[in-house]
Amino acid sequence: MQLSNRRAAVLTEHAAVAERIWWNALRLKGQHSVFKGEGADMLAEAMTALAAAGGTAVVQAAGTDVWTGFRQQVATWFGRGDVQRERTELDRLDQTAAVLEAAEGQQAELVRLRQEASWAAWFIALLESLTEDQREHAAVELRNLIAQHFPQGGVSAGQSGIAAGRDVNVRAEQSSVAAAVLHGDVNMSTPPRPDPSQG
Repeated sequence: MQLSNRRAAVLTEHAAVAERIWWNALRLKGQHSVFKGEGADMLAEAMTALAAAGGTAVVQAAGTDVWTGFRQQVATWFGRGDVQRERTELDRLDQTAAVLEAAEGQQAELVRLRQEASWAAWFIALLESLTEDQREHAAVELRNLIAQHFPQGGVSAGQSGIAAGRDVNVRAEQSSVAAAVLHGDVNMSTPPRPDPSQG
């Protein structure tokens, strides 16, 4: 699957926004009662941003080298010690990966967006079902999980290189040339015929 640099940047932005909102909300939470409403609103906003980052991370990880470890950690996070629920989440994650892999053409982006929204809602539902202390602990775990597999700062490449947050798909059709990076000349002339003695 192909992933644009814009989508990788969106995940990084979600995580950064969630981090800032979260810490500001915690700072305000214990202060004077005038700020308690604001702190609660900021916590809700932080949870929403964190859940969005989680949904984006699930979709970005599916079908990549990090998927096996990431899916297990996400399932463990959702399971909260319940082995049966963890298995259920592993199945759900596998279904998501299969749906994303099957998506083609213009529908692929729509399928990715739907899966991101679905997972974001799933993260929110779990966070809302927890007590305040459990929620804070789970949010820290989720932020760390996302940061572990998708470090902030994105990807980079050296001179004449190409940077991608995920797979790069380079394709040529009808006697054309396609390359991510070229070093040297490209010759498009017809190749010489082999000598008959060469077989």
